[in-house]
Amino acid sequence: MPHFSKDISVVIGGAAGQGIQTVEAALMRILKDAGYGVFACKEYMSRVRGGSNSVEIRLSSMKAPRRAYVRRIDFLFALDAPALEHLRWRIGEGTTVFAEKSKSDADGIHRFVDTPLLEFAMEAGGSPLYANSVALGVILGVFNIPSRSAEAYLEKVFSRKGADIVTKNINALKKGYDFGRHTAYAEDIEVPLFADEKKKDDLLLDGTTALGIGAIAGGCDFISSYPMSPGTGVLAFLAQHAKKCDIVVDQAEDEISAINAGLGASYAGARALVTTSGGGFDLMQEGVSLSGIIETPIVIHIGQRPGPATGLPTRTEQGDLNLALYAGHGEFPRAIYAPGTPAEAIEGMERAFDTADAYQIPVFILSDQYFLDAISPIDIREVARLTTDRHIVKTEPGYLRYALTPDGLSPRGVPGYGDGLVCVDSDEHDESGHITESFEMRRAMMEKRFRRLDALRESALLPHSYDNFDEAETVVISWGSNRWVLEEAIGKLGSKKLAGLHFAQVFPLNKEVSNLLGKKKIIVVENNHSGQFADLLVRELGVKISRRVLKSTGEPFSVEELIDELKLELTTNN
Repeated sequence: MPHFSKDISVVIGGAAGQGIQTVEAALMRILKDAGYGVFACKEYMSRVRGGSNSVEIRLSSMKAPRRAYVRRIDFLFALDAPALEHLRWRIGEGTTVFAEKSKSDADGIHRFVDTPLLEFAMEAGGSPLYANSVALGVILGVFNIPSRSAEAYLEKVFSRKGADIVTKNINALKKGYDFGRHTAYAEDIEVPLFADEKKKDDLLLDGTTALGIGAIAGGCDFISSYPMSPGTGVLAFLAQHAKKCDIVVDQAEDEISAINAGLGASYAGARALVTTSGGGFDLMQEGVSLSGIIETPIVIHIGQRPGPATGLPTRTEQGDLNLALYAGHGEFPRAIYAPGTPAEAIEGMERAFDTADAYQIPVFILSDQYFLDAISPIDIREVARLTTDRHIVKTEPGYLRYALTPDGLSPRGVPGYGDGLVCVDSDEHDESGHITESFEMRRAMMEKRFRRLDALRESALLPHSYDNFDEAETVVISWGSNRWVLEEAIGKLGSKKLAGLHFAQVFPLNKEVSNLLGKKKIIVVENNHSGQFADLLVRELGVKISRRVLKSTGEPFSVEELIDELKLELTTNN
């Protein structure tokens, strides 16, 4: 009998088009409602059909939730033979594999359950398409979770296809469920329940949805983007809710048009957003410079994926920090947020809009494929609801759009609100906005634009510390999507010598960070080849980085490999 102590890792694998996402969506909702702590992440190939995709769902207690990717598989449900081969490297002695033995190579697998997915699918609906509903039933049967909620879910999902399709899917579910219950008894499989009834009302959010909610909460009323994965989801979410939330949605013909449309909307007073990925953002860089010189706010979301060029378009990486940090010709201030949890994504997007408006600069939100697609519950009380301040003045005759001020912030007017002329120009300009080639005015304008950096640093988010930070000798730093994987790894190691520090804002850095780090030994964990955030810490704070733990394969860090890396550090120090 398999032993489960803290959590269970369930992986469903198959080809694109086999309905893995349907199984994931149903399981996440059903398991969460049953009182489990749940977390899901996925990996998929860049093809519409075929290939080999998988989704991992971790079950745990909501009182001690597990919310990071693990290499370990406790239960593998392979919908086709290639899925089993694709995931074989993650199968261990404790893995129970459910697959069709006649089509699979079971050699070397300690616990293999011959599962007639295709047979049941044909019996229930006369088509292999029903195999995903069979698999859903098997999983629920093994876990001894009543199938009623799954039947209701399938009815809701497939009702638009007619009663016959609904009936066939439910029949397939029932066949799988009966098989799962029988197998659990025969194989002595007992899955412990970590149920917590008080948490049933938590929301299930992926990173994309969290960013979309944050944009709405932050007052976004205009989005212009050209679709590019994995950033497209934010555009789709806002388009879905555009009418209800009074948002103008523009699917531009290209990324150049998208950012220029966003700047035009912002000039008119809108809170504007563009969303893209690294390759698409390359085309936006002149627009970023335009934002910098005309001091017009814009929020730019970059869903990172591995480059260069097309790279691995459906995989994950944190390779675009330098791109956001140095994008655009010339010099001008900016801010960069990198949320690592759904709550941070909602708050980060709200802060991005307010920072862009308050300081009249371009502001970036960096995410990645792993973060955008990962799903976890969120207690509504975790969500910060910030005030939305419109930093716009009513203009008077003689209004100066670029008036020189002690803090570098000129009163921002918009056309039609007041009697003043709101003049902007991409050339260097004087206080009124008219073109100038005065060296003295150029110096004054550059100094004015950069004076706001002091205030930006003072208001920058402080990093989140955890695990006896004050006493620890070594601090392990993460940013963006690595928060939960680092948190779990350090927690499992339980060493008083190690503590974690997570950054949800990566530029500019709060001045207090230097005091936080003090004389501690610093390790930086990030998903890129060179250690871009480590370089930024050295440049901005003058700190010494002891070690860089880096990964640029297109995969997220697993808890196990991070534990191995940190164990090595502890062993070396001893």
